[in-house]
Amino acid sequence: MKKISVRKAVKTDCSRIMGLIHELADYEKAPEQVTVSREHFEESGFGNQPVWWAFVAQDDETRSIVGFALYYIRYSTWKGQRLYLEDLFVSREWRGRGIGSQLFDALLKEMRDKKFNGMVWQVLEWNESAIEFYKKYNTDFDSEWINCSIENTNS
Repeated sequence: MKKISVRKAVKTDCSRIMGLIHELADYEKAPEQVTVSREHFEESGFGNQPVWWAFVAQDDETRSIVGFALYYIRYSTWKGQRLYLEDLFVSREWRGRGIGSQLFDALLKEMRDKKFNGMVWQVLEWNESAIEFYKKYNTDFDSEWINCSIENTNS
C-alpha cells in the first residue's frame, strides 16, 4: 500500500485543492455552486489576512495531493474559539485507506494544540458514509438547528 503523509497546505497546493473542491461539488451534485476564483481562494488562505487553513494528504511516491481538510476559526459566544471544519474530502480512488482518518486526526491535534474549545462541522443528511465515519469519533449530531444563508447578489 502506498504511504500517505498529511501536512499543512501551502500556497502552491491551491490549484490541486481547487480541483478537489470541484470533485467534492460533483459528489454533492452541486457543481454549479463553486463560484470562487482560484485567485480569491489563494488570497483568502495565503494573503495578508488568511481566513482559512488546510491540511492536505499527499501520496509520498508521486507527491500528488489526494485529499484535504479545510478549516477556519469560528467564535461562539457560549464556547469561545472553535475550529470549524468546512470540508474534508478524499478523492474517490483513494477512499477506504484511512486517509480521511489521518486528516481528521490532524484537525483534532490542531484543535488541541491551539487550545480551541471544540470542533464543529456539517454533514449532509444523505451522506451515510460520512455520517458513519464521524460516528467513530463519538460525534454529537444536532438535529435541532436549521442552516440558514443569504447570498450577496451584488458582488
